[in-house]
Amino acid sequence: MLQEFLSKNRDALIARCRSKAAMRRAPGATDPDLWYGIPLFLDQLVKTLRLEQTAGFSEAGKVTFIPSAIHTTPHPSDIGRTAAQHGNELLRTGFTVDQVVHDYGDLCQAVTEMAMEEGTAVTSDEFHTLNRCLDDAIADAVTEFGRQRDQFTADESTRAMNERLGFLAHELRNLIGNALMAFAAIKKGHVGVAGSTGAMLDRSLIGLRDLIDRTLVEVRLTAGIPDRRERIGVAAFIAEVQVAAAIEAAARDLKLVVAPIEEGLAVEGDRQILAGVVANLLQNAVKFTRPQSRISLTAYSRADRVLIEVEDECGGLSEGNAEAIFRPFEQGNAERTGLGLGLPISRRGVEANGGKLYVRSLPGAGCVFTVDLPRPAPPMP
Repeated sequence: MLQEFLSKNRDALIARCRSKAAMRRAPGATDPDLWYGIPLFLDQLVKTLRLEQTAGFSEAGKVTFIPSAIHTTPHPSDIGRTAAQHGNELLRTGFTVDQVVHDYGDLCQAVTEMAMEEGTAVTSDEFHTLNRCLDDAIADAVTEFGRQRDQFTADESTRAMNERLGFLAHELRNLIGNALMAFAAIKKGHVGVAGSTGAMLDRSLIGLRDLIDRTLVEVRLTAGIPDRRERIGVAAFIAEVQVAAAIEAAARDLKLVVAPIEEGLAVEGDRQILAGVVANLLQNAVKFTRPQSRISLTAYSRADRVLIEVEDECGGLSEGNAEAIFRPFEQGNAERTGLGLGLPISRRGVEANGGKLYVRSLPGAGCVFTVDLPRPAPPMP
């Protein structure tokens, strides 16, 4: 009888399942996840088989759901509850939904292999009960695994959204506060628009515009809003994005140098997104470049590519930090203002337009950020 076979070989079956799991999964098999799931399931399976033979399906149905006239709707069963907990444990340990299914599949294989090795006869009714219990366990484990995973994802999304909203509100408050103070001083007539107070008002308004532009780019990328592709003349494009950067650079005693641009050079893409990308690179350059030095903005073609480069004089990146600065919430400088989202958003924006964004560190000097875009075919005559 299957019930006696399972009771007699319980430890051997668990060991065989443990061996199968250890060979398959990337995270190491741990006592809490395997010992909670399979051993308890085996005990419940033995109990179900015994109750079916001695007390009938009604009592057995308390251990595992039996679709019959006795139970017209699904209800929590012992196997269902513990399988759900097993799915939850595997999720928190870092396993995938495949592993949830494999854990119970391992037991089915182990029972079949060992029964054949020992020549144990198992009736079709007993195999039917085994498969029904496995189906019950797998369904509840996978359901709970998915529910908990969705909840975890929702919690992480909420946390990230709250951080972004907090950053946005903080930056908006600071910029608006500075603008209001500057405007109040100018309105009283104590200072002129052309002085340092007027410059602060300029910087605050430019900062507000750039912050809103960057936020709109992130919203569009995150929401999957289709891009608005058009042919963009690079010379006119650079002339537009450099205006705000020139004001910010002058306010920090920096020189912005813009190299001459090849006539007729063009790219195809979403103007708003690409303008946000280059503006963010220039803002970072102004923010991190050492005083009384310079920032360079160049655009040129190379074979079938168009490269837009922003070179700063920040002193260069620390070793191994080139890719790290493109990760969300990473900041590669001791001046940790902002949330570290500008570069990740910029890279996504460039990639959405079929290009690449990368950085080259010049040790002891600075960094060169490159927007690398495909060069479009010449327009039809």
